[in-house]
Amino acid sequence: MKRILSLLAVACGFQAMAQSNINEVLAAGLDDAERFTTDYIAPASEGFMYSLSSGWYNTADAKPLGGFEISIIGNMAGFKNKDDKKTFEMNVADYDNLKFVDGSTSKLVSTSLGDIENVMVYVEDENGLFREEFELPTGLASENINFVPSGFVQASVGLIKGTEIKARFLPKISTDDYEIGMYGVGIQHELTKHLPADKILPIAISAVIGYTHLDGSYDFTNSNIVAGQDQKLEVDVNTWVFQAVVSTKLPIINFYGGLGYITGKSTTDVLGTYVVQSGPFQQTYEDPFSIDKKANGVTANIGTKLKLGFFRLHADYALAEFNTLSVGVNFGFR
Repeated sequence: MKRILSLLAVACGFQAMAQSNINEVLAAGLDDAERFTTDYIAPASEGFMYSLSSGWYNTADAKPLGGFEISIIGNMAGFKNKDDKKTFEMNVADYDNLKFVDGSTSKLVSTSLGDIENVMVYVEDENGLFREEFELPTGLASENINFVPSGFVQASVGLIKGTEIKARFLPKISTDDYEIGMYGVGIQHELTKHLPADKILPIAISAVIGYTHLDGSYDFTNSNIVAGQDQKLEVDVNTWVFQAVVSTKLPIINFYGGLGYITGKSTTDVLGTYVVQSGPFQQTYEDPFSIDKKANGVTANIGTKLKLGFFRLHADYALAEFNTLSVGVNFGFR
């Protein structure tokens, strides 16, 4: 079974291996391949958008003019108990050519997050003279990975009147197999700075807006069924988060929480030349299809931050469509 290094895990430096031979599904024809790949990839794309959207703040207390903080942040959007994200119902009636080897008309199969192995399908011509069998891909859970990670460096700088600007980035990483990079910008404004009693209030209240962009590509390994060249996935992800944040204002340890809304879009382009060289539908496809996935929903989190001089630690947990743990190591001064 062939494996690919998941783009979802590369973003954070993890070597999460997802068994995948989705290019072989092109042996069933373009329409069937697009239909299957859309259902297969969608949950991972959604989870990645929630993962990328986290970690924008660790307090509602905006930095003063010139204050700054540099953070190394890691996020994990979990799906361990989300069976609806790890599987989907595949009904052969929805496909033109793809059928189950065991004769089933419908069954649960793995998404890119799941763990269902040894699901064999086939395609054949009308006379049954040409037939090709292959195994559907499984997902991250088959490697005991039950979260979608992301990681980046983030910097925050205080401006005037309770305003703080933020930037996050993952430097471009390139190997023979994959390339990935990320950046984002955000703004935080503390509303309590406009109150006369700001200096004596025990809490701070802020509004935060953040935008994150990620793009990457992964080169496929050719299979025995589908040959070709320049076969790769290109992924483009854009997310926005809008949140209201409240936190305590204590010298050493503080607590914070937020309520907001996440929205995003992921586009996955299947690019290259694909030559189906076995089975009844032997054709050549150029840049066969593109898959779009949107995600949006309410998110709420709670966290804590420890300050030890210029060194800080924070951790929070967000409840959303994909619950997300965010942890960070921070350096800076006010």
